[in-house]
Amino acid sequence: MFPTAIAQDTAALMSSVLGSVLYGFSVLMFIGTIWTFTYKYRIRDVNRPIAVVATLLFLLSTAHMVVGIIHVEDGLVKHRDSFPGGSAAFFADVSQATFVTNNAIYTLQTLLADGVVIYRCYVVWQSIWVIILPCMMWCGVAVFGVCSVYDFSQASTTNSNTENLFTNETGHWIVLFLAFTLATNVLSTGLLAYRIWMIERKVSAVRVTKGKMPILRVLIDAAILYFVALCTSIICFALSNIGLYVMGDLIIPTISIAFYMVFIRIAISQNNQDHVSTERRNSQAESQQYPIPMQPWHTIYKQNDISLVD
Repeated sequence: MFPTAIAQDTAALMSSVLGSVLYGFSVLMFIGTIWTFTYKYRIRDVNRPIAVVATLLFLLSTAHMVVGIIHVEDGLVKHRDSFPGGSAAFFADVSQATFVTNNAIYTLQTLLADGVVIYRCYVVWQSIWVIILPCMMWCGVAVFGVCSVYDFSQASTTNSNTENLFTNETGHWIVLFLAFTLATNVLSTGLLAYRIWMIERKVSAVRVTKGKMPILRVLIDAAILYFVALCTSIICFALSNIGLYVMGDLIIPTISIAFYMVFIRIAISQNNQDHVSTERRNSQAESQQYPIPMQPWHTIYKQNDISLVD
């Protein structure tokens, strides 16, 4: 855990450096995502919803990175001597335009990520009733996120220090925002994982060889990555730890990395399924005399595709 006594300017520099490292990984995974979904496909065959979501995640992460660099440059160079209290006081001022902008970007990326999880849950279940509660929680995330950003923009310099952030109304909006997005992801991912597990059980009953549920595993891995980041932020807030500022800058590239993990695995799975389907069509005439029940495997996955299809 981050030391409580760490200075604001030190925390800002730390978050900028660590965030840059994670952003670099997210850029590589974004390139891998786009390449995976365009490999062996013509432009018109590319899964456009996934391409749009991946691009939006990349643009939001890039915007956050650029604004964060400007924020650090303003505090350590531009306003180092002119701001009352120096660099530490500048970074403690949550009403700064760059700080407010970064929190607005964080809110947008969280809403996008949570919305994608809820939509995938709907695609797999094919029932609007299943996602009613996650959608209500998503609306709560939106409300609390907007309220926290608004409070940041209205905060005065004298009341925006670190100690007050953990006790005033703005802090309450922050913890509600984090708690709701955590609950939304746990619920949506749990419903999604349960449905995929049930589908895999049906498939394994007619499959010659037992599968290892690779898609389910990568979904859980991505969910755990995001879960740990959110829990760390909530713990920092509960302990009034300044590491909350650092985690705020680390969660954004973490969101992108978690979703790129899922996107890449979905693309690889789809390519493998297309290859298997081709092989089956080529040998269908020879296998008709043997009553091997292969059709349910193909039908189940086509009707319950977890990717952003349709």
